[in-house]
Amino acid sequence: MSAPMNQAELKSFHSHLSQSKRVLALLGAGLSASSGLPTFRGAGGLWRTHDSISLATPDAFEEDPGLPNPAHYALAELARKMPGFMTLSQNVDGLSQRANHPPEQLQLLHGTLFELKCSNEYSDYRGSNEDCDYRETNFTDPVVPALAIPTGGMDPTSDEAREEVSKQLQAQAGGNDLDISDANVPIPSLTAVDLPHCPKCKTNLLRPGVVWFGEALPRDVLDTVDDFLEARKEDGRPERIDLIMVIGTSAQVTPAASYIDFARAKGARVCVVNMDTNDAPSSGWREGDWLFQGDAAVLVPELLKPVTGDVTPKV
Repeated sequence: MSAPMNQAELKSFHSHLSQSKRVLALLGAGLSASSGLPTFRGAGGLWRTHDSISLATPDAFEEDPGLPNPAHYALAELARKMPGFMTLSQNVDGLSQRANHPPEQLQLLHGTLFELKCSNEYSDYRGSNEDCDYRETNFTDPVVPALAIPTGGMDPTSDEAREEVSKQLQAQAGGNDLDISDANVPIPSLTAVDLPHCPKCKTNLLRPGVVWFGEALPRDVLDTVDDFLEARKEDGRPERIDLIMVIGTSAQVTPAASYIDFARAKGARVCVVNMDTNDAPSSGWREGDWLFQGDAAVLVPELLKPVTGDVTPKV
């Protein structure tokens, strides 16, 4: 639920947005919560209510264009209306892309689930000094038959499907009561032969195109955002950043905290959209900042309306 928006604050934000030319938005899992995707650390974890086919395939979009919520559509429309708008998303769910967010104005800090790449990306193959750079967009679910969840026609992300898998594993274990949601319960493992292999180097496994814990963030994405922040005018003077929006992610931790401080140094005012009213920037609130507490799917379209107009998808 969202608290009623403070009309004076809303009017103040609208006035500033209408005059803004260069805006950076930082997006987190809270943006997609209204699309049925729980936040990464929220109860139930990620992907409990939708399988990947329902998230990003063209056919699925025709059947259910409403999965991206109004905030995704509003941000995509802002990008089309404002050439100086850049979005840095930490989400891997593909919903911003599905809302037709212009790709040149959408940087994916953690990659996307709908890309496969060679797991040998940073190693030599075939005795050469080149990395295997194979990548492909892939909406197939499961990627290989060995990864299919036996559901008997049920929604593979439902509790019923989970129970069915438990029953099958129980039968394999000789009748012991297994709960596959328990990390201490072993489940059958797959061999490399069962998993997809790179068609280019033909020796290594394919992996999701996401950033795993312990891996470096993509250098090209960081460079693109840095270039946006450090842009200069033709006469060499630095470009101003008018506004930074932090939507559905904490303003207190990296990367939001560092980008907020950088944007402030360039003249930006800060707008935080979050369910947590205590989510102050790590450097604290300053005069002229905004905090709008509530559901991003409800608040963001209202915040951006002076530029985007009504973006409610017609389904």
